[in-house]
Amino acid sequence: MRVGLFTNNYLPFRGGVTTAVETLREGLDALGHRAWVFAPAPARALPEPAFVFRYPSVPAPTYPGFALPLPLSPRLARTARQLQLEIFHAQHPFLLGPAARRLARAEGRPIVFTYHTRYEKYAHYVPLPERLVAALAVRLSCRFADATDLVVAPSGHIAHVLASRGVRAPVVVVPTGVDLDRFRPGDREAARRGLGLPADAPICLYVGRLDREKSVERIIEAFASIAEAVSGARLLLVGQGSHAGPLERRAAASRAHERIHFVGGVARGELPPYYQASDLFLFASETETQGLVLAEAHACGLPAVAVRASGVDEVIRDGETGLLTKAEAAELADAAIGLLLDRSRRENMARAARGCAEAEFSAVRQVAVMAGQYRALLERRR
Repeated sequence: MRVGLFTNNYLPFRGGVTTAVETLREGLDALGHRAWVFAPAPARALPEPAFVFRYPSVPAPTYPGFALPLPLSPRLARTARQLQLEIFHAQHPFLLGPAARRLARAEGRPIVFTYHTRYEKYAHYVPLPERLVAALAVRLSCRFADATDLVVAPSGHIAHVLASRGVRAPVVVVPTGVDLDRFRPGDREAARRGLGLPADAPICLYVGRLDREKSVERIIEAFASIAEAVSGARLLLVGQGSHAGPLERRAAASRAHERIHFVGGVARGELPPYYQASDLFLFASETETQGLVLAEAHACGLPAVAVRASGVDEVIRDGETGLLTKAEAAELADAAIGLLLDRSRRENMARAARGCAEAEFSAVRQVAVMAGQYRALLERRR
């Protein structure tokens, strides 16, 4: 099959959608299919692989480092026709999503849409009244979903939400998978040596964007209590984002400030040692459609303490692979302290976490499911 992946988020920008697109592209390639990525041009031109095509773009005014693609390009429309794409797969309902749909309809090909994002939770990035933007985001994203041939939901909760909002297009649940060969349990001591971390300090880890909707300040607040109760505990924050400055200031004001470390952005291929070196993953976001970093942590045998929320509770099995808490720093801290002080329980959860990842989040399996959905669409059109 010949597949076009149209995304507003792509390398060098890091995030869940970028990871999902690359996981799908690599998996399709491994299965013998062809996949091309149509994405925004970054601010600084980079050497590009042959499978990437860039739309002209402008800097996003409210998010440094993010580019907004200009979705009309006769040149790329010709490219899509010349590639003889059989499937057009949009990753967003705005900008390049409608561009993909126009091209698909013009060529008489299926249009697929993955509902990666709870768009109403990102209304604060638009300089207009937040409630108005949130309502409009829901209306437009559902309207776009309803005008596609297939909607992919990363979790059962999102599938339910789409149905409750009146989306009548077919919806399938296909979470983004994890490369289980890359993300796997490893030598904890070797990982710590490689990262320059102390051999015996209890380490809590967060991986993800440092943006307002991720609620990282709740983790920093919780860690102040964790550090008091667990001798030598450290917190590693891996990621970058628009909220990094306020988070750094909050950490500097914490009574545990000397044990909070901002690592910065890390390429995805370099993430496994951070998971392997850590004792516990902390996560406080309530805006996830899946919580991909939780699946990565589990694949590395790392149990998690997280706020109970949609998407998150479909990765963590409460009491088995981690603990789910209320959206309160004190609750997060108490759960984390209990696990850090109970090595036996933590190790049991680590084994269960890897088993969960193998059973539910294999990238090979999930890409095969997606390829099967593509084939079914093409067969119905023959």
